[in-house]
Amino acid sequence: MSEVASSSSPDIVKEADAAVQLLAQVRAEIGKVVFGQERVVELVLSTILAGGHALLIGAPGLAKTKLVETTARALGLDWGRVQFTPDLMPSDILGSEILDETASGRSFRFVKGPIFTSLLMADEINRASPRTQSALLQAMQERHVTVAGASYDLPKPFHVLATQNPIEQEGTYPLPEAQLDRFLLKVDVTYPDLETERRILVETTGLGDQVVRPVLDAEKLIAIQSLVRRMTVPEKVLEAILRLIRSARPEQSDHPQVKKRVDWGPSPRAGQALMLAARSRALLRGRLAPSLDDIEALAEPALGHRMALAYDPTGQGGSLSALIQELAAKAA
Repeated sequence: MSEVASSSSPDIVKEADAAVQLLAQVRAEIGKVVFGQERVVELVLSTILAGGHALLIGAPGLAKTKLVETTARALGLDWGRVQFTPDLMPSDILGSEILDETASGRSFRFVKGPIFTSLLMADEINRASPRTQSALLQAMQERHVTVAGASYDLPKPFHVLATQNPIEQEGTYPLPEAQLDRFLLKVDVTYPDLETERRILVETTGLGDQVVRPVLDAEKLIAIQSLVRRMTVPEKVLEAILRLIRSARPEQSDHPQVKKRVDWGPSPRAGQALMLAARSRALLRGRLAPSLDDIEALAEPALGHRMALAYDPTGQGGSLSALIQELAAKAA
């Protein structure tokens, strides 16, 4: 049986063992501050290890900002936060040229914007105008910024964790479907369970603050990202990804609900996202190759923002999430 990516050579096994230990320490450091969000943390780390960007969707007060800050500290990365508003301009994010006047004359100087950081939190990205959204999303894709004809490379690594508030829709500009595709995963941040909320109340309202220790740095993170792309993908996992992606397209699926209810299905980029994220999740869980369980676990985060259901006037057709999970179970 053939396999995708490189074989499990002794060097890769040794490198993976070291990475697994470091990533376990990263998760432990994040767990000092972010309670009860193990799945969210795993999806965010999977996104970063795969070299992508994530869209965090959840109500206010669910520690999304704290998660981004803590993740950056544990990974040893510079980070920044931009609060998106309707009057935010592209230059407020990318940077702009200013006119300097010196003894030798006048000249323009580029002043970098907050996007020039390794981990950027784009808070409530759907509140910004389409013009500002597209400027950020273009930089996310191309990894550089062009201002006044000059190109400036973004730092390496560079990742965006954007948030959306699902409660408020007034005064927002929903991201177009083609722009949503630029996010590797969509992460739903839900309310904590009872015991976790009890711990939050007890441990976050006192005088002491937990100190998050940096475990990695930019160079080590880039090395682990390279390792993720060299990890072996078993043929059965590749076939499961192909079956899932193609079964979610109404033009290619034999599933009656997909043909009837799905307006458009996922592009090949969804398969790329799923394959990379599956490798990352496997490494986070101490494995050198992804399994079918990874595909089932990541199906909705990878496909949920890359598909759309037709309008259902009865409201009884079921959710997109449930449909994706059904397709993933059949594909696996």
